[in-house]
Amino acid sequence: MDAVRQLSLVLIVGLLAAAPSSGGAGNSASERGDSFGTTLFAQSASEVLHREFPDDHISYLLLDAQTGAVIASRWDNPETPIPLGSLVKPFTALAYGEQHAFRYPAHICHGTASGCWLPRGHGPVDLTSAIAYSCNSYFRALTSNLTASEVAPVAIRFGLQSPVSNASGSALAGLGDHWRISPLNMARAYLELVRRRDQPGSHEILRGMAESALRGTGTEVDRALPYPNAMVKTGTAACTHSRRAPGDGFTIAMVPAGQPQILLMVRIHGTVGAQAARTAGKMLRRIQE
Repeated sequence: MDAVRQLSLVLIVGLLAAAPSSGGAGNSASERGDSFGTTLFAQSASEVLHREFPDDHISYLLLDAQTGAVIASRWDNPETPIPLGSLVKPFTALAYGEQHAFRYPAHICHGTASGCWLPRGHGPVDLTSAIAYSCNSYFRALTSNLTASEVAPVAIRFGLQSPVSNASGSALAGLGDHWRISPLNMARAYLELVRRRDQPGSHEILRGMAESALRGTGTEVDRALPYPNAMVKTGTAACTHSRRAPGDGFTIAMVPAGQPQILLMVRIHGTVGAQAARTAGKMLRRIQE
């Protein structure tokens, strides 16, 4: 890890350890399963996000990457399953890998002609670049013969709700609203993915998330940080707000990339995932300043 990235990690870890526990028998942070407890970091992060991002179009969950404990949140019913769009793609990829000895195909994305969100297409892509650019064309091809019963074991292993039994094809890549997952479960599934980073398939996916922050759909996160060092996955899904919009944008960002200490999940009403990444980057910058 280079010097500036090491400094970034040291600053975050220092914040996490900055304050004493609240004291009292049975009240320590570790006994409650929340390593942040009432630390200065948890308090200041919550205050900054509440004060500086008051827009009710923004929902967020900030988690301790080591324990999965929620540090700060503004998300109505985060345990209620909703469509999460392309956030499911890493887990779909793992399911495909289990069926194909973790040999992932190369693919040429022709844009609109092959069902991608990017009209001009991404050109030649593999799994890593397909994650980085959230290439729908690649994942349409990957899931063309995949079934819900093949995806369900991976979903269960990562604590996710399983797709409906008749879901198949692109629905298993997050297109449409046939696979609903609770935002809190999804956030923790990404932390589990990091814990399993040495297992087959996981390395390519996490590398794709790092590339997403550098040059893909999550690039606004790295641009916002003083020391670019994040892993990002974006998604766009059907809106589930009472006041409906064409869609909602989602971003999951973990920092630092080498050894995540915090995870931020953001939903922006009425936009796309790449725009949600911009807000996520601003949030991460503010809570690290």
